[in-house]
Amino acid sequence: MTTLATAVDRSVAETLESMLLIRTFEEKSAALQAAGQSPTMCTSVGQEASAVGVVRALAPHDLILTNHRSAGHLLARGADPGKVMAEIMGKATGYCGGKSGSLHISAKELGIVLTSTIVGGELSLVTGVGLSLSMSGTEGIAAVFFGDGAATEGIFHESVNLATVWNLPVLYVCENNQWQAFVHRKETMLTDHVSEWAKGYGIEAKTVDGNDVEAVHAAAKEAVAYIRKTGKPYFLETYTYRTRGHMEPDDQSYVDKAELASWKAKDPIAAFEAKLLDREEITSEELEAMRERARLRVEDAVRFAVDSPYPSFDQLTSDVYA
Repeated sequence: MTTLATAVDRSVAETLESMLLIRTFEEKSAALQAAGQSPTMCTSVGQEASAVGVVRALAPHDLILTNHRSAGHLLARGADPGKVMAEIMGKATGYCGGKSGSLHISAKELGIVLTSTIVGGELSLVTGVGLSLSMSGTEGIAAVFFGDGAATEGIFHESVNLATVWNLPVLYVCENNQWQAFVHRKETMLTDHVSEWAKGYGIEAKTVDGNDVEAVHAAAKEAVAYIRKTGKPYFLETYTYRTRGHMEPDDQSYVDKAELASWKAKDPIAAFEAKLLDREEITSEELEAMRERARLRVEDAVRFAVDSPYPSFDQLTSDVYA
């Protein structure tokens, strides 16, 4: 019998396994929350192709700023699932010692500057990060993830405008998932594509099928190469859909059922699996092995988090006051 390492192209395998890990992790997190074993969180189920496609195009020295729907970006970057789960559960072994929960995680060793629960908060800060990188003369770029809801905030327009005027090495990634908390995109903007807004500021901008991980990755590589060559910012919109609620729990009673069903039928993981099977780049046995590895990694993560201690009282003011 052939092994996965010899039978499957590693880049293909790693891309699919990363997507599977994110989906498994977030669905498990949602199940734990429903059982009262974990605090609430915001998942990105349905958006895995966007996270993996973009993050895999970045270099280790590049920096990432993201939002409250951040687990996918963290795991795609190589974050330890156990430390992410521990942070969500408020445990001392988490990335921020259990003090950030799922909404404010940072991981300096991974180049994760921060996640922000303030809608558009990361857009204000990425301008400063981009300016720092530009002034230091390094090859690193700053990638910032945000949703279509954040694009309706004034800070979005201020950030993109200033980045273009000052030529800052920022990759703007708008994950247009159609929902702004509990409000549909069509209720707050007349355009389907946020990239059309961005173009008005003179920034290179592109919209790509956010459910096609290969298309996202190709577009992200193109964007990263452009930024490194010119030092100028780039705007990439991944057109996708969040198939779970705004947060856990959320019964999505406000969602049009036909729309939800149509997007679920375009599930990015199922589509990528089918494509790889059809191209004979993986076998059904190898696919099942990937799923099992993802399941075991998440089970190990939960066990690690559950067994970890809460922060002690003597840690109350550390990381808070200088």
